[in-house]
Amino acid sequence: MSALPVHDTQGAVAATVERMTTATLAVAGFASALPEHERAELLARGHQRRYPRNARVFCEGDSSDFVIVILEGRVKIVVTTEDGNESLLGVRGPGELVGELAAIDSEPRVATAMALDPLTVRVITADEFQDFVAHHGDAVLRLMRMMIGRLREADRRRIEFGANDAAGRVAHLLAELAAEREARGHDPAEVRLSQQEIAELIGASRESVSRALAVLRDRRLVRTGRRSVAVLNVDALRSFTA
Repeated sequence: MSALPVHDTQGAVAATVERMTTATLAVAGFASALPEHERAELLARGHQRRYPRNARVFCEGDSSDFVIVILEGRVKIVVTTEDGNESLLGVRGPGELVGELAAIDSEPRVATAMALDPLTVRVITADEFQDFVAHHGDAVLRLMRMMIGRLREADRRRIEFGANDAAGRVAHLLAELAAEREARGHDPAEVRLSQQEIAELIGASRESVSRALAVLRDRRLVRTGRRSVAVLNVDALRSFTA
């Protein structure tokens, strides 16, 4: 199921490009890491779409090959496991590129991208994205760095799965996500994920996450709310051991 897209006018395109070229999105995403003139050129391609929360941007197994640059909101990346459940691979925010693998190799999608929040993105066709990369040598290097970073992130989490119990994995994940929010210029205190989404990210059950959060609350490291966790002490979460 996908949302009906809302396309922009030329004025909205210009506003989007202007917004994305300001410091408000100076984060570690692909688009935000580009020089300002290259970022503006990238975002002048394609068209803008909006999706409501929980809408699917693309689905695992799809033959679509467009990429998206997130302008506002967040996307969660999920895969279907052998038992039919969904496993959360990661969460992407403003300035980040999503769907680049299919745009590069034209193979079916390996994961599903779903809107965690009301979402605004720039949709860029594979041909447009490949043309942009072909004419901007630095963009190739930035793309490689982004993909390598995501591989390292996945490897590190696999190592943590074996080295820590559920409480340790929750603590380290919350510290990581809080640091990412701070890098984006946001208040690092609030991590907006449900207990189920946290469970999928760390490879645990929702019940285990609930117990882990209770431990962290007792130690006054976090405060929990509806679909959110307030981080009270990032450094203590980083060094947490049960």
